[in-house]
Amino acid sequence: MKKSFLLFLISQMMLLGCSHDEKTFETGYDDGYAEGFNVQCEVKKISIFGHWDSAEYTKGYKEGRKDGVRACELFKKDNNKKS
Repeated sequence: MKKSFLLFLISQMMLLGCSHDEKTFETGYDDGYAEGFNVQCEVKKISIFGHWDSAEYTKGYKEGRKDGVRACELFKKDNNKKS
């Protein structure tokens, strides 16, 4: 499980490392998911320099952050079962 978690983190970092200027729902979702998961699981704090002037980006960010937090909660729950 630790290897899959590390693989997940590495893939998230690679995605965040890609620079893009899109103001889409998908871009906001990706940024929000990464921020929600990383902060909730205390992986690291990240700064998002998003396109807050875009309603689509902001909507995607909020959905992604909610899903990222939930994914972290499920991850923690699974790890507690295995301990």
